[in-house]
Amino acid sequence: MTTVNTSYTAPQTNTSATTAAPAMGEEFQTFIKLLTAQMRNQDPLAPLDSTQFVEQLATFSTLEQQVRSNSALESMATMMNDMTGLLASQWLGQAVSIEAPRLPYTGSSVNFSLEPPAGTERSILTIKNADGQAVWTEELDPDSDVHAWDGRLQSGLTAKSGDIFDFSISHYGESNQLLGKTSPHVITTVTSISSEGGVLIANTAAQLASELGKVKKIG
Repeated sequence: MTTVNTSYTAPQTNTSATTAAPAMGEEFQTFIKLLTAQMRNQDPLAPLDSTQFVEQLATFSTLEQQVRSNSALESMATMMNDMTGLLASQWLGQAVSIEAPRLPYTGSSVNFSLEPPAGTERSILTIKNADGQAVWTEELDPDSDVHAWDGRLQSGLTAKSGDIFDFSISHYGESNQLLGKTSPHVITTVTSISSEGGVLIANTAAQLASELGKVKKIG
């Protein structure tokens, strides 16, 4: 079971990147001084070999690009931290829906909505355990906007907290024709916002995590 951090902590500035920039800058300045001194003090009768000079200029160009890249990356990291903090203040505690074919049972009812295809007359919820065995089947009320599963199993037992289940909703039209299958849109609340590889992730009380762009606010 994945444990979700229930509070947002502002990301810390990367201290290694911060200390690396001055070191690179100092190396860059030292190189400029050495190259300038070398050109001023070279022997007029035996000037600096042109090939060596080109190689040193190439080194100079590489160092300059590294310094600029370091600075740009530092600025981007700061902007990402600021953006994450701003979005967190707008999303924390908000009721949202996330399409989820698989989710853990937390011990509380799983509330969800559905988006049936056109022409649907009846929808059947099927829940399977980690072994692929159907443990609960239920026909959903077509007049209800929100549905719930309280953890009950066909065996008469109750699901254990932390167990993972697969949810599938089959939709039927006239003459019991199968129109398609969809996943439930789980209704939960956002507990924290994080960043993974530059992608903002919403973590929720239902122990579901999703890209922020795929999360829908409710109300």
